[in-house]
Amino acid sequence: MAAVCLSAVVAGCAAPTGRETPSSRAGRSAAPAPVGAGATATATASASADRGVPRPPAVPLALPGLARSEEESSSEAVARRETAVREALETAHRWGVERLPLKAPQRPVSKPELTPVQGVKLQAGRPPVVYRVPTDEKIVFLTVDDGAEKDPEFSRMAAELGIPLSTYVADYLAREDYGYFRNLAAQGDAVNNHTINHRNLKVLGYDQQRDEICRQQDQLEQQIGTRPRLFRPPYGEYNDDTLRAAGSCGIEAVPLWNEEAFPDHMEYRYDDQRLHAGDIILTHFRGTDLWPGTMPDLLRKVVNDVTAQGFALARLDDYL
Repeated sequence: MAAVCLSAVVAGCAAPTGRETPSSRAGRSAAPAPVGAGATATATASASADRGVPRPPAVPLALPGLARSEEESSSEAVARRETAVREALETAHRWGVERLPLKAPQRPVSKPELTPVQGVKLQAGRPPVVYRVPTDEKIVFLTVDDGAEKDPEFSRMAAELGIPLSTYVADYLAREDYGYFRNLAAQGDAVNNHTINHRNLKVLGYDQQRDEICRQQDQLEQQIGTRPRLFRPPYGEYNDDTLRAAGSCGIEAVPLWNEEAFPDHMEYRYDDQRLHAGDIILTHFRGTDLWPGTMPDLLRKVVNDVTAQGFALARLDDYL
């Protein structure tokens, strides 16, 4: 019977018989809760009392602190990426580049092993001669020789587009303004050895070759702050004495090239007239007195051609 009464109270129903009077209603309201009903009965009674009362709108479920932080961070990251792509496209178009340059993969943890394959010449006790870096990545490398033309727009364009350069500097052309090459080094571009006087080394004896190479090693260490690991012989001309002398001066590799770039065209070594993974592209620091265009014109041509063929430009010094 107690259970029946409790049920009636909880349900808010009328007295078992007869019409409920004010006194009986007051008595029922004042009656203590049955022993054993506990918090459940109290909560249920409160819910019953709230029936028909408008409730405030439901508050959206708040994510826990870490999850909310991650969600916000993810949204912010997406927004940052979209902004970065938009700004990069604006920069490319400002320089006249047709498409956004492809991004090179992260630098390798270790440099590729050089084996005697096409594009690599090995000789015991000598620095390797490399025309093409062994890699399966869709990357090629832009290298710039000599140092006669010191166009600030060229270095700014390379920096803004994120194009890495590997330069090979001859002292007699660079000495009037090594500050230009220090600036290139400061923006991450390597400044390497191209001899003191840019002579054809094949017509010189060993001692003369060593002097040309080692003195430029010393000069670049003094001017740039680092001693080069890479060396390119002027005109691509070398013999065994060249390699022996270069090795004695601390040179670790001798990169040559498979393509040569100009402001208005590209020259290819092979008949298919195409780039290949790991190819090294040669160009020069030259101006309109020798070329049909400026250094930015040259870089625009290289970037457009490389991108159109599905390649990214990577930093040669990270691979040799």
